[in-house]
Amino acid sequence: MSFKEIKELRQSGKLEEALQMANQDMAREPDNIWNKRAASWVHYDYLKKYAHPESFSFEDFKENLTAIKDLQLPEDEKMVFDNCAWQIGSLIFTLQKAEQVDYGKINELFNIIKDFHFTKPSEAYSYIYKAFHKGYQNWPEYLAFADWWNFENFRSEDYLKEEFNGRKVMSIVEQAYIAYSKKLLEGDTSITIDGEGLVDTSKIRLFLPRLDVIIEKHPEYQYPPYFKAKLLLALGGGENVLSAFLPFAKQKRNDFWVWELMAEMFPEDKDVQFACYCKALSLRTPEDFLVKLRQTFAEMLIEKQMYNEAKTEIQKVIATRENHSWKLPAQIVQWTGQDWYKSATAKRDNHDLYSNHIKQAEEILFQDTPEELVTVEFVNENKSMLNFVKDKQKFGFFNYSEKLTKPKVGDVLKVRFSGEGKNGFYKILTAKKAGEGVNSDAKKSFKGTLRIISPQNFGFVEDILVDPAIIKRSKLTDGQVVSGTALLSFNKKKNEWGWKAIELE
Repeated sequence: MSFKEIKELRQSGKLEEALQMANQDMAREPDNIWNKRAASWVHYDYLKKYAHPESFSFEDFKENLTAIKDLQLPEDEKMVFDNCAWQIGSLIFTLQKAEQVDYGKINELFNIIKDFHFTKPSEAYSYIYKAFHKGYQNWPEYLAFADWWNFENFRSEDYLKEEFNGRKVMSIVEQAYIAYSKKLLEGDTSITIDGEGLVDTSKIRLFLPRLDVIIEKHPEYQYPPYFKAKLLLALGGGENVLSAFLPFAKQKRNDFWVWELMAEMFPEDKDVQFACYCKALSLRTPEDFLVKLRQTFAEMLIEKQMYNEAKTEIQKVIATRENHSWKLPAQIVQWTGQDWYKSATAKRDNHDLYSNHIKQAEEILFQDTPEELVTVEFVNENKSMLNFVKDKQKFGFFNYSEKLTKPKVGDVLKVRFSGEGKNGFYKILTAKKAGEGVNSDAKKSFKGTLRIISPQNFGFVEDILVDPAIIKRSKLTDGQVVSGTALLSFNKKKNEWGWKAIELE
């Protein structure tokens, strides 16, 4: 009946007496499961005591946790382990609050619980993860812990956003995959190459398929595609990097660091890198975040001997650093002492330069969306709107502001559309004039005998309508041989398609 007596002693708060009796029973019958259970619950009560802020004691907590481990309870004794999980998590959270976190203590607890038989998945087991995850940034053993814990043990609830202080925060699952990715990218900091930690490429390759599953099943998670791109870059890049990164980049294209990362994907193409930096610096961003970016961009400008522009960037870096009493990098100091810097004239800003290269950067962002050839049918310069025709199935109008410079009727354009049109209006992602000699299905050359219809004075060259204004302007006569360019056009009055001349040679 010792089990019952020990329980009564525990419930009345007489833990020392309960432990003494449990130890005596264990000494007599160390393999008796009831004796082990009784002892484990006594040690659990001590865990509760020493995890509590008023009686907190790490050493005493560890001693009782070790005692539970030493009991070697069988796997089906999950109740005590699950209850312990809450106390372990509570203690870990307390340790994480210290100004200087003692990761040695966290390692000790992790090593003790490795052999515990928690229910997986369960709320208690997820609580264990959240506690250890709290300080992952500075914990060298995080990857080992995460591998042991195993992300397959997350509950369905863990995949949902949580509410904290009245606001939604990302799910613990998304946080977990981000943390794991960051630690992989950080590498083993005890072994450095050029100041960077040694990255375990085999571990990255094992993790990427798991990351792919999360990306596919949870498109609402914004950051996994970003980290997939970073991990692929860490493996040496390859053609899959950009395709993996583009979905994320489209969502976050107004964040400067998206374009900074995009530049990393084109290490051999200096022009594309330059364009990406221009796009990054064109966005509204607090100057505090841009000092490194501007310094790198200044170096690019110096290589191009664009000294006025380089000085402009450097002065912005200096101003921001001085404003925060930050030390100037040696490279900046060196530049300011050189002759080119002293003779260069800084500008107010480099926005004109950025604008000249933004389109090239945006082309990259939407390169997985096919370009379509269309022809300009009408231009409203005041509203920056134009009508276009691709073929008899696709035609309409769109705003070309910041996409095209002075388009005119008959121009053939390469356009990337954003979805389908609504009532003829289309949103576009990119637009540019096609090269010389490129025609679309809505434009063709013609040559033939002009037939003028009186008294309206419009004409036809075979099936091509020639407007009276063109006939009058060019002083054409009936029976004259003419050639020019015609455009496919819809006649609303006749409700039919036809061709009309837009210019004569």
